[in-house]
Amino acid sequence: MAIENRGILKTWKDDRGFGFIKPDDGSDDIFIHISALKGFVRRPYRGDAITYEVEHGSDGKSKAVNARIEGVEVYSEEKASNKGIWIIVFVIAVIAIAAGIYFGVEG
Repeated sequence: MAIENRGILKTWKDDRGFGFIKPDDGSDDIFIHISALKGFVRRPYRGDAITYEVEHGSDGKSKAVNARIEGVEVYSEEKASNKGIWIIVFVIAVIAIAAGIYFGVEG
């Protein structure tokens, strides 16, 4: 079982998709890439609390993996499909109203 760590996102270069976490245990800062934060509804911000696992590469460098931004929702396919349904309902309603106005239907 992987050990879960926690820290604060100390730096974040959004244009490059990476930053560094300052671990709560006081150990050295750890690299994090945007790919470690899959499925979140927003990108990370400096100061976010991050939970993560550590992966040690063959090059001797460590990085955060399987990371989560505390308090930030994960994108859900179910929510996305529900949003799509409401968009369709809205578009149909707008078309119906526009058709009523165009054809002079009084309601």
